[in-house]
Amino acid sequence: MNYLFHILVMINIYIILALSLNLLVGYTGLLSLCHAALYGIGAYITTLLLIHTGLGFLPSLLMAMVGTALISLIVSIPSTRLYGDYFVLATLGFQIIIFAVLYNWISVTRGPYGIPGIPRPAIFGLIFNSVPAYFLFSGILAGLCAWLLYLIKTSPFGRALKTIREDETAAAAFGKNIPRLKNTAFAISAGFAAVSGALFAGYMQYIDPTSFTVMESVLILSILIIGGTGNLKGPVIGAVVMLLLPEILRFLGMPDSIAANMRQIIYGLVLIILLRYKQEGLAGVYRFQ
Repeated sequence: MNYLFHILVMINIYIILALSLNLLVGYTGLLSLCHAALYGIGAYITTLLLIHTGLGFLPSLLMAMVGTALISLIVSIPSTRLYGDYFVLATLGFQIIIFAVLYNWISVTRGPYGIPGIPRPAIFGLIFNSVPAYFLFSGILAGLCAWLLYLIKTSPFGRALKTIREDETAAAAFGKNIPRLKNTAFAISAGFAAVSGALFAGYMQYIDPTSFTVMESVLILSILIIGGTGNLKGPVIGAVVMLLLPEILRFLGMPDSIAANMRQIIYGLVLIILLRYKQEGLAGVYRFQ
């Protein structure tokens, strides 16, 4: 039973990641390849605060969200004035830099050795030690994040982002401050990614840089492409499909080495088919160009 709850916990974590990236890709039209870096920054900030300062989970989480949002401005301020492939390359460069920092700043992050012994989240004296309890906790946080992102989507700010996505020139003509709106969207997206990082660190009770690589950013983006962008249900469906697919392969009796390769092949085929015949994904509204 814990195996099932483990999968559900990971789905909740990736739902938050996909929804947060959707704010950039689906609403603003910015294709980012550094979301795993922001995810990792949130995980490390939360972990370091919990271990070295004695702060509780909620204060550590809030500080991680703010810290990750501020760090995201390092890439967003110079990059949001770029367009198309140039913006993608800038975010990719940021992803590589953050991974290198996490891997080599051993005095702080312990580099490849990782940080063990991360305490489980405790709120008002309630510690989420069991896997079912952590599923409930992560589900509540995922629901809260989805609700907050829905409020952002339906706000004037969210409508301005969609205007930028559809026609940036028209948005500028209406007096919208395009760089400021993009930077704000990037920071908000980073803050929500930090929530996933905090949940992941508390659940695994161990983190190291290999969980936050370029391939992880590609996986998060693939979730959006498969599920769809521009609404809330697309990222949720994408996270469920992408997290359940490798588990389904386990029941086909394949050796682990073959199953791992087959998973990559199936991911690639699904992406090719969707981008060719259904560019808005399984349940999205924004078509990738």
